[in-house]
Amino acid sequence: MDLLRSLPLGLYLEQPQTWLHKLDPRVKFIWLMSFLTTYVFANNLWRLLLVLVLIFITFIARIPRRVWRQQMGWLLMLCFFVFAIAAISPDGLGIKYQPRLPAYESTMIEKSQPATSTVTPSPANRHSKYSYVLFEQGVVKVTRRSLDLATSFSTILFTVIYSTNLYLLTTAPEEITAAIESLMQPLRRLKLPVTEITLTLTLSLRFIPLVLEEVQNLFRSVMTRAINWKKLGFKGAVKVWMLVAERLLENLLLRAEQMANAMMVRGFTSPNEHRVQWHELKLRRLDWLAIAILVLFWGARLAIGTKV
Repeated sequence: MDLLRSLPLGLYLEQPQTWLHKLDPRVKFIWLMSFLTTYVFANNLWRLLLVLVLIFITFIARIPRRVWRQQMGWLLMLCFFVFAIAAISPDGLGIKYQPRLPAYESTMIEKSQPATSTVTPSPANRHSKYSYVLFEQGVVKVTRRSLDLATSFSTILFTVIYSTNLYLLTTAPEEITAAIESLMQPLRRLKLPVTEITLTLTLSLRFIPLVLEEVQNLFRSVMTRAINWKKLGFKGAVKVWMLVAERLLENLLLRAEQMANAMMVRGFTSPNEHRVQWHELKLRRLDWLAIAILVLFWGARLAIGTKV
């Protein structure tokens, strides 16, 4: 099991360099925030469009298939199960619907009309085929509200996870740090520690591969010992996994201490005293094109994405 290859979540793709890599990290960060905010108070049509746009960007960016296949496949499967479970779950309204006329009167009205007569449907009769319950078979019941909630949950789950992962996949941690520090410059007037925040973010992003590596090594060490789990029983298995979790925590704390010692040896005592040039930020033609498309994106959101 190779977690760094089979589950590269939050890892930066160094090669090949796509056009998404060449975009300014500030522009990509604003696009990410747009994806994470436009689905708020939006209709389901817009939320479905967000999913299609993310998949379309992945294809036209020519990201290697080995990278996005497992991530997108597992995520789409998870969203499908969320959609199916939410669709058949109770919608929470608890309303029992019944005809507006008693059964006897509605039957008498139908019998009193001649079979050959042509009746012009009134505006009220045109909507008589409306049904709140879309599907009902035994205990399985799908209503309009449950279907709406299922679509919302599944699309929001995909948008939040995949848009963030796509940003981390095509943006180096140093670029993310430089972009956030540049966008947070106005907060310095409020005496907020912008440099400390961005430094913490960079170290956190750098720490993700180390966590996956430690988890992978511990799993391999458990598998190579060929433990007979049936003999151990439930309590024995719990004790083994508790020891593994304890060892994982110790290794992660040791790695964190090593990183802190390495920074101190290099004279990094304070971000204000030891300035680091993370990345050179400069807007190019491709970035201005992305900004123009972003304006059209928000215009489309206001035009067709508003929930009625």
